[in-house]
Amino acid sequence: MKVVLRNLTKKFPNRNKKGADVIAVNDFSLEIPDGKLIGLLGSSGCGKSTTLNLISGLEKPTSGKIFFGEDDVTELPPEQRGVGLVFQNYALYPHLTVRQNILFPLQNLKGEQKLSKAEMEKRALEAASLVQIDALMDRRPSELSGGQQQRVAIARALVKMPKVLLLDEPLSNLDARLRLQTREEIRRIQRETGITTVFVTHDQDEAMSISDLIVIMDAGVINQVGKPQEVYDNPVNLFVAKFLGTPGINLFRGRVEKEMLWIGGEAVLPVKGSIDQAVTVGIRPEGFLLNTRGAFSCALDRVEVMGRDTSVVSHHREALADTIRSIISADNIVDSAASIVRFDLKPNKVFLFDPETSRRIPVASDRKEG
Repeated sequence: MKVVLRNLTKKFPNRNKKGADVIAVNDFSLEIPDGKLIGLLGSSGCGKSTTLNLISGLEKPTSGKIFFGEDDVTELPPEQRGVGLVFQNYALYPHLTVRQNILFPLQNLKGEQKLSKAEMEKRALEAASLVQIDALMDRRPSELSGGQQQRVAIARALVKMPKVLLLDEPLSNLDARLRLQTREEIRRIQRETGITTVFVTHDQDEAMSISDLIVIMDAGVINQVGKPQEVYDNPVNLFVAKFLGTPGINLFRGRVEKEMLWIGGEAVLPVKGSIDQAVTVGIRPEGFLLNTRGAFSCALDRVEVMGRDTSVVSHHREALADTIRSIISADNIVDSAASIVRFDLKPNKVFLFDPETSRRIPVASDRKEG
């Protein structure tokens, strides 16, 4: 089911009655392709959960339209939209068994949608099998692990055979190992069912690992939409560049002079096609090449060996943070006793931003390698 959001805006009254309304979602337009998994990604308060609630019908937009396929569902109540919703806190009935929790949405169907008891049991077992909890049907939520409870919540959402599956930070309450396992299961289930899915998260690793497309939000506005790797490799502004990547991008004050990028007193990289100007320089951690004669030097702090990779922690007077992290292959040998470490820079891992607007400044190497 294709989902189209057209100029959606959602305003909430200010607690201070004399203040302006709070705009949670601002003129939000997006087309979610049929059968794809979309990650809504942003920091807390950016409007991603409100957007999900607008799609589900739990919230009504102040303005704008919502379409499921060709049907305008803007005014339809949640129960008539054909959506499955999975919450962060599972929202299971503690006094009911797994079977009863999964069956609950089907037992409330009326009219033409009403099912026989045999059909409901069949659907419940199919949903439980899909999320691999069919052996736990007679247990209660208190007898399950966090990961198992989340699977029950997903099965309950799937049993209705929804047109659209909505997941609101479904992994936040799980430990690191369970988060990894459950997100892989969510991706598997989505591919097997082909249900159009919207996955809300503030965790960029989650969004990038399982999404067909990611939508980066800030202050209720879309900053960028694209395939995860494409957005990572070609951020449109400083916010997107900072939000994606672990460790985060390294930022420096710099300048362009005669098509050469300078950081401090060092000419670090040719930037053909760029005009002379002050810039904010972003360098991904993997954008450093260890070279004793490299163009860019930093004051070495320490070296952290992390198995296959080495993290070189250093400082620079033009850096916008206290430390710089450079990720290089563990095959490289860094003299940890040295006071200075030198690098060459990978052009496709270096981004220039306007210090005033934070917009990305394109250079010739972007068009060639981006």
